[in-house]
Amino acid sequence: RTDGSFVVHDIPSGSYVVEVISPAHKFEPVRVDITSKGKMRARYVNYIKTSEVVRLPYPLQMKSSGPPSYFIKRESWGWTDFLMNPMVMMMVLPLLIFVLLPKVVNTSDPDMRREMEQSMNMLNSNHELPDVSEFMTRLFSSKSSSKSGSSSSKAGKSSSGKRR
Repeated sequence: RTDGSFVVHDIPSGSYVVEVISPAHKFEPVRVDITSKGKMRARYVNYIKTSEVVRLPYPLQMKSSGPPSYFIKRESWGWTDFLMNPMVMMMVLPLLIFVLLPKVVNTSDPDMRREMEQSMNMLNSNHELPDVSEFMTRLFSSKSSSKSGSSSSKAGKSSSGKRR
């Protein structure tokens, strides 16, 4: 029919689901139960609460619930999203502390200046500790030089023994 209505005749008893498929509109599915005596009952299909019954009047009049949403709307981007990123916070906060802390501390006070110099000298006073690069150089150079010297002396003895 031109108004979009239709009639279905001679349906055997049972439960049926009526679904309208449309690319431009979204419709709720309807379950129609037909008894053996021909009595009909229609209700919305509820997949979450199957025991909940919302009856519909007969004849069925199905109305669109709007256009279907095929795509998820993209989230908007803002500066707060960038600034609250954990990686940015880990880089910016120490930088701010490094830059702003000397400004906050009063360096014109001679006692405070003396304390800061002493603490800096305590950090730099460990000249007795060996440098890691020097330690590694000594460790690997002494083994390689002793091995190469001992192998050359063994080679010399074995070759001299063969000559005799």
